[in-house]
Amino acid sequence: MPLLDLQKLTVGLSRTWAGFLRDWDRSLRAGNYPETTRYNYLLAAAQLGRYLAEQSPDPDAAAAAEDPCAVTRAHVEAFQGWMIETRSASTAVNKQKGLQQFFKWLLLDEEAIDRSPMQRVRQPKTPRKLIPVMRDEDTSKLLDACKGKGFANLRDEALIRVYCNTGARLSEVGNLLVDDVDLHTESVRFHGKGAKDRRVRFGPKTARALSRYLRARDKHKGAALPHLWLAERGTAALTPNGIKILPKRLGAAAGVADVHAHRWRHSFAHEWKRAGGDTG
Repeated sequence: MPLLDLQKLTVGLSRTWAGFLRDWDRSLRAGNYPETTRYNYLLAAAQLGRYLAEQSPDPDAAAAAEDPCAVTRAHVEAFQGWMIETRSASTAVNKQKGLQQFFKWLLLDEEAIDRSPMQRVRQPKTPRKLIPVMRDEDTSKLLDACKGKGFANLRDEALIRVYCNTGARLSEVGNLLVDDVDLHTESVRFHGKGAKDRRVRFGPKTARALSRYLRARDKHKGAALPHLWLAERGTAALTPNGIKILPKRLGAAAGVADVHAHRWRHSFAHEWKRAGGDTG
């Protein structure tokens, strides 16, 4: 099932709002935007539309709830404040990015508005979060939790080793295809943001884990799929949500708290700097 279900995304919106979002999605697809980016952009606009229809105290919100061309800066700022109160400042920042793109499209591509309501809307200040590095002993505990000869055991070990050995993003690891893995050169090709690909080397332990997993994968019912990571049962690829919660599930089994992919990415960057690496 695709991540982006436009019909579901536009539930509760007026016909005008839904029509604009459908046309915007068509434009984003034509621009080869990744599905996750399209989803996040469209979700931000849809949430603004539903806020205006269901939550906004502004007396003129009804017109904006009917037509996005009637949205004002005050509407956006009220929505932003509501997002901070009900979600978080970080979430509000992400929504602002999506709305900037939506109203830019209405202004420049559709010529439906004379001025973007996003002008002079300030970006919310967000507290700097300190992300703890993943300690080697914690990674070892997670790898111990993967021990076994079953398909899921082999897959989970390979996945964890790719995370901690490459410092890649969760989405990059999750979107890997079988053809992206080259065991001869012990490297993997990641598909990064903005359609930027890069090849990253990995160590012998990761190579061994991937080789063992790929042998098991060849016997799986879903072996013909291009996706690297397969669900344990059936013929489907492991879903993005499944890949996201897998480290947490292993952490619970291993007694390691707050396990998520970004901690390995942070640890990788931390060790790179300690070794004299330059992030510039």
